[in-house]
Amino acid sequence: MSPEAISPDRTKVGWIGTGVMGKPMCGHILRAGYRVIVHNRTKAKAEELIARGAKWAGSPREVAEEADVIFTMVGYPEDVREVYLGPNGILAGAKEGSIMIDMSTSQPSLAAEIYSKARAIGAHALDAPVSGGDIGAKEATLSIMIGGDRDIAERVKPLFQLMGKSIRYMGPAGSGQSTKLCNQILIASTMIGVVECLLYAHKSGLDLMDVIAAVGSGAAGCWSINNLGPRIVRRDFDPGFMVEHFVKDMGIALEEARRMNLALPGLAMAHQFYVALKAKGKGRLGTQALALVLEELNNARIEGGPNR
Repeated sequence: MSPEAISPDRTKVGWIGTGVMGKPMCGHILRAGYRVIVHNRTKAKAEELIARGAKWAGSPREVAEEADVIFTMVGYPEDVREVYLGPNGILAGAKEGSIMIDMSTSQPSLAAEIYSKARAIGAHALDAPVSGGDIGAKEATLSIMIGGDRDIAERVKPLFQLMGKSIRYMGPAGSGQSTKLCNQILIASTMIGVVECLLYAHKSGLDLMDVIAAVGSGAAGCWSINNLGPRIVRRDFDPGFMVEHFVKDMGIALEEARRMNLALPGLAMAHQFYVALKAKGKGRLGTQALALVLEELNNARIEGGPNR
């Protein structure tokens, strides 16, 4: 398959995982005119895509038997393992020359294992996790971090370009996942700063949206304060990225850090705050719900305008 071969009239695309992120990402591929075969553990979550023309498959294996390029966007490493390596998984049905791309956040070692087993049957595997949350997924502005063979990454770039604005090849198999863990380490401590900033602003009697506008356009500006800060002020804790998935990601990063004999105390502290949030039954909320933990510690509530 040459680079020009990736096109709606030549390429069948498989998509597994149609949740908060996966559904809009797959939707961009459908909108571009590709024939798409979808599978999700709960079929109801794929009905919107099916109504738009996607074909339903009963298992990951059935997707792989029909598709040329297969994307996965699932929750946990154990889900990735089952989807790829289980008896009804992708590798059980993959054709020689097919390309499988895991966009979940998972373990670098698992990405390398999938890559090796794909190569053994004459297929190709990339790990290509993303950053940008539900907004990036809906607006096709995701940052995509790719591990695997560079030539394969270039071959499927037309598909990546339908979903993201920043598309970076990071190195051999597992490198995409390692880069995503860097991303999560950075966001973990940043989210503490975002919430502490808003708590301080509240106690100081400032208008919180004015504070976000002021600091968000300066040296302290970042995606989290500019996008999640207003959600916190509005008490909008719906998930763009769920707490329980962030706990998973931070856990993987901490495991990798221990393996490398690295001390990452900022990550460890953020992990504990989020574990506490999950223990309170808030695991299905968005990561901005960290505010609820720090509000409780301070007997304060981040909301609205001046506290005067």
